Amino acid sequence: MEKEESPTENPVIFIKDLKKSFDSKVVLNGIDLEVVRGENIAVLGRSGSGKSVLIKIISGLLMPDSGTVKVLGQEVNKISKNELQALRLKIGFSFQSSALYDSMSVRENLAFPLVRNKRNLKTKEVNMAIEAVLNDVGLPQSINQMPSELSGGQRKRIGIARTLIMKPEIMLYDEPTSGLDPMTCIEINNLIIKVKQQYNASSIIITHDLTCAKATADKVTMIVEGKFLVPGTFSAIFNEENTVAKSYYDYNFINSK
Repeated sequence: MEKEESPTENPVIFIKDLKKSFDSKVVLNGIDLEVVRGENIAVLGRSGSGKSVLIKIISGLLMPDSGTVKVLGQEVNKISKNELQALRLKIGFSFQSSALYDSMSVRENLAFPLVRNKRNLKTKEVNMAIEAVLNDVGLPQSINQMPSELSGGQRKRIGIARTLIMKPEIMLYDEPTSGLDPMTCIEINNLIIKVKQQYNASSIIITHDLTCAKATADKVTMIVEGKFLVPGTFSAIFNEENTVAKSYYDYNFINSK
């Protein structure tokens, strides 16, 4: 008999009634979210709706005004600076810009977080980790290249590799397919799926790209007026009689043709 998944499984991300404003502008107005281990959730929404604010709060880069934000069992706004720093080492952040150091080679970019955070590693161990993660993202030949020599898609993959080298339990992707051609978008989508399977990482994927959301996410949700639509499968979200969701879908798949 197949074992049913326990509904009481502790989520790796637990958010309840999260609120965040900037001066008089309310951005998040009662966000609830649970992400379990090994689950990918795509977060959609208009520009300025608070998607990037959400993942900055999850990673402790911004503090909430009110509400509960627990990451790997720790409440991010109630732990010490040292505890927050240790927690961030378990969170991978894939920036929209890839955030590589232009003056460093790919090898040096990947070595940087390891040498900085795991000072007891030997050179051989660092090199083995670099080679392994480059193989994981499909770019072993780029090890001695400079970021300026890479395509946009390659830079994105190296940016993800630099995050994966720390073996994070949670991945936060900020517009992972932004500015990429369709074939490269497929490669990035496949990499996001591979990260989930190979690293058993839980992911939040901030995106405007519905093809990315459909391909990579177990559940999809959307920020509308500071609140989430109830997370569901891609088809469930866009089959609902929700005019906001429908207009978002039409823009991506009809008006863009």
